[in-house]
Amino acid sequence: MKFVDEALVKVAAGAGGRGCLSFRREKCIPFGGPDGGDGGHGGDVYLRAAEGVNTLADFRIAKIYKARNGEAGTSNDCSGPAGEDLYVTVPVGTTVTDEDTQEVLGDLSKEGDVLLVVKGGKGGWGNVRFKSSTNRAPRKVGTGLPGEKRTLRLEMKVIADVGLLGLPNAGKSTLIRAVSNARPRVADYPFTTLYPNLGVVSVGTARSFVMADIPGLIEGAAEGAGLGIRFLKHLQRTRVLLHLVDIAPPDPDEDPVVGARSIFAELKKFDAGLAARERWLVLNKMDLLTPEDADKRCKEIVRRLRFKGPVFRISGVTGEGTQRLCQAIMTYMEIGERPQ
Repeated sequence: MKFVDEALVKVAAGAGGRGCLSFRREKCIPFGGPDGGDGGHGGDVYLRAAEGVNTLADFRIAKIYKARNGEAGTSNDCSGPAGEDLYVTVPVGTTVTDEDTQEVLGDLSKEGDVLLVVKGGKGGWGNVRFKSSTNRAPRKVGTGLPGEKRTLRLEMKVIADVGLLGLPNAGKSTLIRAVSNARPRVADYPFTTLYPNLGVVSVGTARSFVMADIPGLIEGAAEGAGLGIRFLKHLQRTRVLLHLVDIAPPDPDEDPVVGARSIFAELKKFDAGLAARERWLVLNKMDLLTPEDADKRCKEIVRRLRFKGPVFRISGVTGEGTQRLCQAIMTYMEIGERPQ
């Protein structure tokens, strides 16, 4: 199923039921008073996060969700049944925003999280509520209040421990294929990844982490260029960013350092907190150069970037260096120890 990470839906709570207009008509009680009951409250609409749902694709088909209305009150001062609440299942990691006010209503980040998005209307009063010392036979009832309505923007941010960052064709999809069970599309041209891919990387018994491969970024991504903000947001939940750099780009005039700097600049524009997150430099495609040339190129890239964090040299195609990289990530996840 294709990954769908954003959808607009309309939600409507149920309206309250109408109050009842009724009077007691009982034998031996010649002056029976009002006995109309209240209407039932309208049903609420909730969103509930579930692990078994991994896409918002269904919301592109069903776009309107409405809870049941409350039922009218009845005689004998009986209230009408309340409308049944509606629970809508969404993926874990869904952020909910009111499309009209841009208010963030909630973030369903854990299995079982529940969010009330619209509240049902109150039921109308029956005529017994309007009885007073001066009005012994009221003929007035409440009609019930309408339920709330909203247009919601649902945004799903992938939940992963590690996010892959880099220019198009830096080798992110090849890496995640090499180390996990994910099978993203791979080709020798840019933008083969059009939506996020998640892969579980196992490094031993009961030791694993989740890696996310998102589409490659280009200059101006923070303003929406290319796939832009739509996928930059997916990096916000990760603990470690692996910044992949192609040390042997197909275009000899392409400078890997310039590309790496542009990617980091886009991160800072989009979210300063994201730019400050743990980031490791992964120099990829070692197999395309001789060992001597690869070593020289890697040292030059690190020197020009003035990068002070962990640096890894890998080849996603041959698997060179990937095992060491994954072991280092697992250690960092477990005890917070950065590789030297």
